Amino acid sequence: MAVILANEQTDRVDTAELRLIAETVLREEGYPESTEVTILLVSEDEIADYNARYLSKEGPTDVLSFPIEDLTPGSVPEIDPDGPPLVIGDVVISPSYVQRAAAAMGVAYEDEMALMVAHGILHLLGYDHEEDDEAVVMEERERQLLTMVGRRRR
Repeated sequence: MAVILANEQTDRVDTAELRLIAETVLREEGYPESTEVTILLVSEDEIADYNARYLSKEGPTDVLSFPIEDLTPGSVPEIDPDGPPLVIGDVVISPSYVQRAAAAMGVAYEDEMALMVAHGILHLLGYDHEEDDEAVVMEERERQLLTMVGRRRR
């Protein structure tokens, strides 16, 4: 797996763990080793700008996902082994926002960061939580994946 991680903010983050989580999600979902994803860690001001520019929402948030492919959960697209890698999209996370939210919920910052990576990538893979039944499926998959890397979902 090619996990491109750009840390463009100043909060402490275990980037090696975030890469491991991303790789685990992709591998466990059955994606080939040639799959590429970008994780961008940004300030609250930066994620607020993304939120406004691309989703027409005001203020910062914890995670945003920008898929490149239109994927379906549980269905890996056919990949030409001699072709280009499958680039699935970008996940943008604001660690300072996540840290504040984790403190407010009384959960470990590291667990919440792990959740944001898994959650963001699952969105790229077509998972959603707009409907209750979709949310149940997505949350259960997050729990399973986070357990595999020694983290907990709130």
